[in-house]
Amino acid sequence: MTKSQVYFTNLRTRPGHNLLKKLENLIIKAGIGKIEFDKKIVAIKIHFGEPGNLAYIRPDYAAQVVKFLRSKGASPFLTDCNTLYRGRRSNAPDHLEAAFEHGYNPLVTGCPVIIADGVRGAEYHEVEINSELTPSAKIGSAIVDSDIIISMNHFKGHELTGFGGALKNLGMGCASVGGKLYLHSGSSPRIYEKNCTGCKMCEKYCAHDAIKVGKDKIARIDYKKCVGCGQCVAVCQYDAARVVWKQSSETACKRISEYALAAVKDKPSFHINFIMDVSPDCDCWDLNDYPLVPDIGLAASFDPVALDKACTDMVNSAPALAGSSIRESDNNKDLRGEDKFRISHPDTYWQAGIEHAVKIGLGSLDYELIDLK
Repeated sequence: MTKSQVYFTNLRTRPGHNLLKKLENLIIKAGIGKIEFDKKIVAIKIHFGEPGNLAYIRPDYAAQVVKFLRSKGASPFLTDCNTLYRGRRSNAPDHLEAAFEHGYNPLVTGCPVIIADGVRGAEYHEVEINSELTPSAKIGSAIVDSDIIISMNHFKGHELTGFGGALKNLGMGCASVGGKLYLHSGSSPRIYEKNCTGCKMCEKYCAHDAIKVGKDKIARIDYKKCVGCGQCVAVCQYDAARVVWKQSSETACKRISEYALAAVKDKPSFHINFIMDVSPDCDCWDLNDYPLVPDIGLAASFDPVALDKACTDMVNSAPALAGSSIRESDNNKDLRGEDKFRISHPDTYWQAGIEHAVKIGLGSLDYELIDLK
């Protein structure tokens, strides 16, 4: 079987060849031009960064990709779905404001910003995949309705999945709020009565008639009707409808891979990983801890599985930074060749996700790393 090609470039520059030029050269060498972009709508899936977290991909990189796509006749837009948790990105108005604050706006990037699952996370399509754990996936409408998807992924650690890269950005990132509930918890939400105001927003938006607000102005869920779609969590403004976080890392990783399969179903896709500011935790936190390893470079591939595997190998081969969370106890060990993601989050099993992705036909673990220097 032919190995998947993963193209890589380091972060060294020279006059006339800055990092933006290196990114453009990387994606061209990796074959992005094989995709027919003329008159196609292209979703660029990216994490805009939670305010307070400074490890997000700089919008300059997105602008460079947009410039290339427009030169090929495409109509690109930057996109992400709303979050499950209560932050600055849980609804479209706040999400757009956060994106704009971080430079993700048409003036800087040269294209629109669209929140893929709508104002409150309720706009999605059910994408049938009939996979091992997931019959169908709730994917943000704007992503499903696009012709092509390009993922731009900050490669870093993650407290649930071990690491976050292309698979995580596609699977979790393209999921609507209800999809995120499924991926995180595998169970129905709960009502925390002390926070409930009886506003009836959850009752109004429940498509399954599973929530009723009683005379005591407390919402209650009928679990015989509840399907775990997560819309009550999405619309509750008082943190009364909450997720029950009880999903195992292995199951979550597998489900995320299945959602990634749904996100790219029936359309060309291309993926870019930024192995920079490799923080130990998810970018959804309003902070970013000291990186685990030095900045490594940029990598690109048509195969998101091979891309993520190549990046985990590069991170695990690199020395851990002194002063990072994984070298606090013994600064004499640089941890070269050790699994830094498992050291950072011992309860995770990131291999489950990429191995399952291979099983369901999303990509390959066998790759050829082509170093462009």
